[in-house]
Amino acid sequence: MVNTMNYVVSTTSGALNDAIAELVGKAVSLVSNAAEAFALKREYRKTVSELSSLSGRELADLGLNRSSIHAAAFEAVYG
Repeated sequence: MVNTMNYVVSTTSGALNDAIAELVGKAVSLVSNAAEAFALKREYRKTVSELSSLSGRELADLGLNRSSIHAAAFEAVYG
């Protein structure tokens, strides 16, 4: 009876450890993805700001106009 109990405890502990490891892995992935999304959003806002500070003539030299700033910034950051 004692051997059976040890097997159940060790099997359950292994399954619990696997579940905890999986949960921790998902949490780390979530935080990593959130950090990456935050960094991309910051880069997008910076790109929009820099393009917005250009004159109409400078934008035209780049083949842009004021109405295309957001689309150009999105393409530059997110591909």
